[in-house]
Amino acid sequence: MKALEERILKDGQVRPGHILKVDSFLNHQMDIPFINEIGKEFKRVFADRQVDKILTIEASGIGIACITAQYFGVPVVFAKKAQSINLDGDQYTAKVQSYTHNKTYDVILTKKYLSEGEHVLVIDDFLANGCAARGLIEIIEESGAILEGVGIVIEKGFQEGGKDLRARGINLKSLAIIKSMSDDGLEFEELDY
Repeated sequence: MKALEERILKDGQVRPGHILKVDSFLNHQMDIPFINEIGKEFKRVFADRQVDKILTIEASGIGIACITAQYFGVPVVFAKKAQSINLDGDQYTAKVQSYTHNKTYDVILTKKYLSEGEHVLVIDDFLANGCAARGLIEIIEESGAILEGVGIVIEKGFQEGGKDLRARGINLKSLAIIKSMSDDGLEFEELDY
């Protein structure tokens, strides 16, 4: 998605440790008209898939997933990173290591919101090492739901997450894949979808 690559180059900031800050438009302050275009693009690249529900993880993926869901006409459910008194009933859990927070979370999803046989699309903002996506896939598999694909806004292609998911046969579509990142700039991979 050329518009996304251009926006990353214009407003993104590269920080030490291969951190890309896009918080001015994607995951802190959200540019809704721009994210609307991201939602349309996810609908386009997954148009051939049956989608009954979109699954994401709190917090940064929620807004993107919600806007994407309006194009599919389906609900969004998100895995929570902390147990709370509002979570009731049986739950799915998976351990997820956050790259940017350098912390491991037990992500939690109440079982009544993900059922056997449902067709699920995972949507998230970033893919680095793939821990969040693998955790959500683990929950989908445990539920008996059917994974239709994983949609990522920005993939760090120089890290192992995308390679691992693709090697497992996962239908992974990232809207921008960063081939390399340094203080001198970013280089993107060409997309074929």
